[in-house]
Amino acid sequence: MKKKGFFAEFKEFIARGNVMDMAVGVIIGGAFGKISASLVNDIIMPLISMLTGGIDFSAWKWVLKAAVGETPEVAVNFGVFLATVLDFIIIAFAVFCMIRAINSLHRKKEEPVEEEPAPTPEPSAEELLLTEIRDLLKENKGE
Repeated sequence: MKKKGFFAEFKEFIARGNVMDMAVGVIIGGAFGKISASLVNDIIMPLISMLTGGIDFSAWKWVLKAAVGETPEVAVNFGVFLATVLDFIIIAFAVFCMIRAINSLHRKKEEPVEEEPAPTPEPSAEELLLTEIRDLLKENKGE
């Protein structure tokens, strides 16, 4: 068995359809991440800041050590962290809704289509004759 070269294996890997689908997903995911970040930073956070008295949400922090001269301050920027968490929740919710919709479509494809039951066939002439004989025998037995 001949061993494939590195570039031949790479070419085979790239040529697979699922790799291309993954690349498209990564690109769209990156664009969606930007939209989600803008939603959080430009719409939701200003509304929250307005509710908190106009404080810039991203400026929320605990200063551990104030800036002295050219030494920068040391602070815990929890406002930025909360914005990032909110951004994650929005993305996770959107992905959940998308996966749920896809699963719903897959379930509909897998469900068998219920067909109407076939009408019962009419009995043949022989069956009708045998049924009459049976009924007559039952009547005669009862007498």
